[in-house]
Amino acid sequence: MSTYSGGEREISMNIQELTEAMHEFVTTKGWYQQGSARPQTPRNIAISLNLEAAEILEHFQWGDSPRNLEDLPGELADVALYLFQLAHLLNINLEQAILHTLDVNYGRQWDSEVK
Repeated sequence: MSTYSGGEREISMNIQELTEAMHEFVTTKGWYQQGSARPQTPRNIAISLNLEAAEILEHFQWGDSPRNLEDLPGELADVALYLFQLAHLLNINLEQAILHTLDVNYGRQWDSEVK
């Protein structure tokens, strides 16, 4: 596994590797320890995921284009990292879940008209 230690560098990682990098980060911060100020429970991570998703919406409030394209990638990354961690905490194989959902969606009949 490639370990992120700060700075910008080109690294290609799959979902599992990104999840492990997030897990390592949380571990180094001590947030998995009992009595942590940031308990890493599924509930807390789900709340954080939604809060970060709302920050993405702020970039589009009152317009069709993001207000700050430089900050938007970081907000998207925050959402992804919380999603990876939530799946990890709940023992969900996110790669398999994504592939399954794509298969289901390919088989769906989508409305041809917008109602």
